[in-house]
Amino acid sequence: MLWSDPKNEPPKEMREMQVMLRRAGFLLALAMVVAMLVAGMR
Repeated sequence: MLWSDPKNEPPKEMREMQVMLRRAGFLLALAMVVAMLVAGMR
């Protein structure tokens, strides 16, 4: 890599989408764990 190479960063919209998808995936995983706990208590 040369110092003069352009930075290989995705555009702002794509980065925001990645953050949103990561957050949604985390929430989905958390919801699954809660559902398993609730199902296990019955």
